[in-house]
Amino acid sequence: MARALYLLFGVLAYLVFFATFLYLVAFVGNVPQAPVTVDRGGAAGPVPLAVAINLALIALFGLQHSVMARKGFKAAWTRIVPEPVERSVYVLLASLMLILLFAFWRPIPAIVWSVETPALVYLLWGLFGLGWLIVLLSTFLISHFELFGLSQVWGHARGAEAQAPVFRTPFFYKRVRHPLYSGFILAFFAAPVMTAGHLVLALGMLAYILVAIVYEERDLVGLFGKDYEEYRGRAGKLIPRFGRGG
Repeated sequence: MARALYLLFGVLAYLVFFATFLYLVAFVGNVPQAPVTVDRGGAAGPVPLAVAINLALIALFGLQHSVMARKGFKAAWTRIVPEPVERSVYVLLASLMLILLFAFWRPIPAIVWSVETPALVYLLWGLFGLGWLIVLLSTFLISHFELFGLSQVWGHARGAEAQAPVFRTPFFYKRVRHPLYSGFILAFFAAPVMTAGHLVLALGMLAYILVAIVYEERDLVGLFGKDYEEYRGRAGKLIPRFGRGG
């Protein structure tokens, strides 16, 4: 019975994540059908207050996303949460943090830049779409369903033992260590019209990404040792590295 419940919870957590991810694309891209976006629908107010609230929302997401991913936290957390659903709980809480950001985000409409040349507008929208495509493809390259908790609950339901992590560098990962983050950065900054509120989101997420990479790579070195150390020497952090080193 517990295995079936864990599987159901994992599937529901994944569906919440996927819906939240799709809304994030609409939120950042100011899709007209979305009720609230980075530039539309939020409460009005003084700019300093809006900046403070928006940064607090980004920090809240970043803290949850990074702290819960650390090995020490997981060891303590799994004394409370059953190990098969640990990743699903993480994914669900990360989704809830983003939903909270959508709900309380304060638009700041001041224009930072506005591109009017049609060719450049199309180029920026193309880069926006490419960024999200890179994000999604990167998750599948490193096991999408494990990353979002489905593999764990499915394996537990079947009575299969968890497999030890294997160090691999497929496709993007041969040249860049964090293509998923590279895709997010591209998607957040590729905007024909960049408002102050949108820029706060883009810069805030960039700051979170740069901090998160430090802790993630420390964990990866601890997990894979020399293999990952050598990999860092031949692959770029966020920008692909080519040539002999790559």
